Parts: sequence; structure tokens; C-alpha cells
Amino acid sequence: MKNYKTLFILINLVCVLGYFGYSVLQKETLSKEGKLVLLELAPVDPRSLMQGDYMDLRYKIATDASSYASSKQGYCVVKLGRDHVAHFVRLQPDKTPLKADEYLIQYKANDWRINIGAESFFFQEGHGERYEKATYGALRIDDRGNSLLVGLYDVDRKEIK
Repeated sequence: MKNYKTLFILINLVCVLGYFGYSVLQKETLSKEGKLVLLELAPVDPRSLMQGDYMDLRYKIATDASSYASSKQGYCVVKLGRDHVAHFVRLQPDKTPLKADEYLIQYKANDWRINIGAESFFFQEGHGERYEKATYGALRIDDRGNSLLVGLYDVDRKEIK
């Protein structure tokens, strides 16, 4: 009986580690191969802008789309300008229909706000001042609507490092 318990524990451990490795691989692939999208940041209360070593982010596109949300989750459809800045088109519950020049960003909604993922940006202690001038959040997205925050950009669309 003891051998079955050990085998069961080992199988579960392999499954958990396999899933974790697969998740990391997915994020790495998205980070390298995803489409770069710049989302304009919405103004936030300056007292909550910097809290410790992270910045609370709100996206203008999510604020604009909040009034259209009819379900708790779905897809925000955007079009990109030549400068990679996303412009809101519509919300929809499924991945289709989608025109050739449109992109998906998966969202989840609560009672007062739409979250499109990555609502916080973490940075090294003592570097908060350099990120105060952030105007855009940079996301990498894939064709399934997954997104990954990869940085913040200034008003000239240059990455803040």
C-alpha cells in the first residue's frame, strides 16, 4: 500500500511540475512572438499610483469599454494604429467574428471595472520616479486573446527602462 502512495505522490508531482513548465513556456513564447500593443494608461489617483515597488495600472481602453460589458468575461476587440496604439472597437463573448485588422484581448469584468490582465507593474525599489511619466502599457498578445505586460512606454512611445 505504501508503494501506491509514493507512486501517486510522484505522479502528481510530475503533473504539477509539467503544468508549471508548460505555463512558463507559453509566457516565454508570448513574450517573444506576441504582437506588441500599446494601451494608453488612464489617469489614476496619485496616492494609489505608487504603492511600494509597484504601480497600479488602469487602461483607458478598459475604462471606455466598461459601459459595454454585458458579461463577466469575453474579448475586447481592438485595432492598431501605425504606432502600435490600440483603439477600442467592441466587446464580444467569443473569439469570432474578427476582421483581418482586428486583435483580441481577453478580459474579465467585475461590478465596476474591466480587467484585461496585468493591472500592476512591478519595478526595482527606488526606481519609481522614472515610471511616473508612463503614458502607455505595452502588452504582447497572441491570436487567442492572451496578453502579457512587457513594459511601460512614455508619451513618445519609447520604452522606459
